[in-house]
This record gives sequence, structure tokens and C-alpha cells, in this order.
Amino acid sequence: MDVVVVETTQLGDRSYLVHDGTVALVIDPQRDTDRVETAARSAGVVITHVAETHLHNDYLTGGLLLARHQNARYLVNAADSVSFKREPVVPGETFKVGRLSVKPVATPGHTHTHLAYVVSDPDAGTGVRQAVFSGGSLLYGSVGRTDLIAPEDTAGLAHDQYASVRRLLAEAAPEAILYPTHGFGSFCSIGPASRIPASTIGEQAATNHALTDPDEDHFVRHLLTNITAYPSYYAHMSPLNAVGPGPAMLEVPESLEPAELERRLEAGEWVVDLRNRVAFAASHLRGSVAFEYGTGSSFTSYLGWVLPWNQPLTLLGAHADVEKAIRDLARIGFDSPDAAVGEDPGALAPGASLVHYPITDWTGLVRDRTPGETVLDVRRTEEFSASHVQGAANVPLHELLLRLDELPDSRIWVHCTSGYRANVAASLLHRAGRDVVLIDALFREAADAGVELTRAAPA
Repeated sequence: MDVVVVETTQLGDRSYLVHDGTVALVIDPQRDTDRVETAARSAGVVITHVAETHLHNDYLTGGLLLARHQNARYLVNAADSVSFKREPVVPGETFKVGRLSVKPVATPGHTHTHLAYVVSDPDAGTGVRQAVFSGGSLLYGSVGRTDLIAPEDTAGLAHDQYASVRRLLAEAAPEAILYPTHGFGSFCSIGPASRIPASTIGEQAATNHALTDPDEDHFVRHLLTNITAYPSYYAHMSPLNAVGPGPAMLEVPESLEPAELERRLEAGEWVVDLRNRVAFAASHLRGSVAFEYGTGSSFTSYLGWVLPWNQPLTLLGAHADVEKAIRDLARIGFDSPDAAVGEDPGALAPGASLVHYPITDWTGLVRDRTPGETVLDVRRTEEFSASHVQGAANVPLHELLLRLDELPDSRIWVHCTSGYRANVAASLLHRAGRDVVLIDALFREAADAGVELTRAAPA
């Protein structure tokens, strides 16, 4: 058995192509299925089965479309209510993919109907003999969060999660390789899942708190205590996955005419500038907002979390960045945005005003801030609670649009952990007419620059 990992770092997820050299099973494919199909062609295998571990909450699946395109069997839990034809999977009923044996295992916790798949190869040779595809159940160092269904279900699902990860230990050998879907930066995990490249069931049995904690009630309390906010677009993913998402439209559209871009800015529509934060701060179109592209996994999650769902969206930036951003956004249902292609905003909309705001570092804050000016921390609540600038206000980035009126009229110095979220926040504040300074610096460098911090007392 060979396992090809198709990684979506932008969302912290992985999909898998599992094959015996001839035929393949795909597990949890993302909506842009061309990546999986390319992997299958490179491996010289035919996709005969496509399986979901659960109805996903953090991205739109490509499973239905991939199965139809490949004339493959589409495997979804028989207990899931969906509006498309699928092959219903019953936990415990083993099926074959070529010479591979695939056993679905009921692993409720992340969702009520969650499945894992234990795949075994009786003639593995130098390949993988057994693998566990755990979806949002057992992750590297943690488990999938249990609060995505309904508040009243969260505690019960946490108890289910405790039992499910133990069920996987009973179903698989210690040397079985573990392949989770979530946990590589995904908000679908609870707590800091380990970002290690690989692990086994045996390694997780020895190190994962979900398996080393002998007290179920203590484990559940720990999970519930560590539940944090998750992106607002999650609310739309599972219902759309139950219907069956349409194809992702990945083509870059014709660049907008200047007059149309100017009209959209004047109308207050969302124009998203993909350029780096320094270039944006130095000169940008009045009314545009900054979501810097090419800085790891932040773009997709935070744009989908911060901007209103299903409103007109225009991307502004270099062709390569616009093309990649369209693909990223299609994964979370932000379909077919328009584009203004180019890196000179003044040339894209000559009739619109160009504006700017200052950038500084922690030394600049200490040197230039005057009494009465606000330091705004846009990190999440739990990050702020652990340590923050003395006297700073905290409005998490994903709440900022709804809480602008809470901020004083004074000059606002905005920061986060690395500068990414602060860049978005500064652009939103400036768009709203606020006097803002972007602190483009690492939070861990603040104390060395002479900034006074307040730290949480040790537990």
C-alpha cells in the first residue's frame, strides 16, 4: 500500500490517495479535485472509491464531483442525511479496494456520524501494511473539536471522542500509520495539535492526552475548557456538503475596467488587496482592505471569518496571487470573485483616491505613542489572556467589524502575534475613518523593546 498526501496548508487539512499500485481510494478530497487526479495519474492508478470520514465543517468537499468524474463509488456514512446518491457505509462492514481491505469504524465525537477507516494490505512488501485514516477523530497530539454541531451536544460528543480514540487503538496495530484529515493548523482541532510530519497509533497511545488520560471526566473538562472560537463560515460548510457542492470555478476573470472598480469602492463593496502589508500601508485605494496573500495559512481562514458571507468580492493583486486566492476561496464557498489584476492600485482605478497609514515596530510604539492613545490587540481572547501589552484593549479580529463603535476616537496602535491579523485590522479601521498605526512586529519581541506586559498567573 502506498499513501499519497495531498496537503492543503491554507486550511490545515490533508486529503489522501491510497492505492495498491493499480486502483485507489481517495479519502476526504477538497473541492479542487484536480490535485488528487494529478496525483493519481502520477502514480499510474485508477480511482475506484472516494470516501468521507464525515460531513466537513471547515471546507467544501470534492468527493461527489470526483466520484462522478472518475466513475467511482462514493462512500458516505449511511447515517448521514444527504440529498445525493451515495454508497451508504455501515461501520464494521469491510470492503475491498483492489487487494486492500478497508474497515469503516464508528468514531463519533467530531460529529455524531464520524467514521475512521482502517486500511490493511495483506501483501504490503516494503509499503505500508496498515493505516488509519482518522479524519477529525484522533489527531497528532490531540483530537477534533466537539462543539461544531450544537452547544447542547458538545459535552456528549466529548465523551464520545474519548471512547472513539480508544476504539481505534483496539482496531489497529500499534505500528499502523495514522493519517488524520485535520490538525495541521486547522481550527477543527481542540488544543495545539502537534505539527509533526507522521505518527503511528502506538506513538499516539503513548503521548496523546486523549489516550494517556485515564479519567474520562477529566479529559472532557479539559476539552471543554480549551474550546476556542472558530471561523464563522463553518456554519455554511456542512449544510452545503450535505447537498453536494458544485464544481470549483478556478479561472481568473477578466480584469475589471477602472470605472467599475471605482464604482465598487464608492459603493462600499469589499475590495480585497492581496499585496504585502508594507506596500498596502504605503499606498492603497480608499475603501479597500488588506488580506496579504502568500503568508502561510492565514489568508483563507481569516478572510472567510472576517468578511460577510455571500457578498460581492473583488480581488486586487498580481495575476499569480489572484489565481491562487480564487482556488483557496473556492474551498470555503467564496465562489467566482471578480478581479482587478495588477500591482499598481493607482493604475487600476485612476479616479479613486490613494491613501496610506504608518507602520512601526515596538520601539516606535514606546517612542512615539502619546498618553490617551489606544493599543489594540486583535489576537483571540485566549492569546490575550495569556500575555498582553499593559493597558491594551482586546477586540479579536473576527469581531472587529461588529465592535468598531466600542473603540475610542483616539489614535489606535494595532498589533497581533506576527503582524498578519494586525494588517487586516488596520485596513478595516482605516476604511472606517480611524487614525491607525500598524505595529508590524512579532509579539514575542515586545518586552525586549521595553513594552510593559501583563502575564497570566501560573495555573
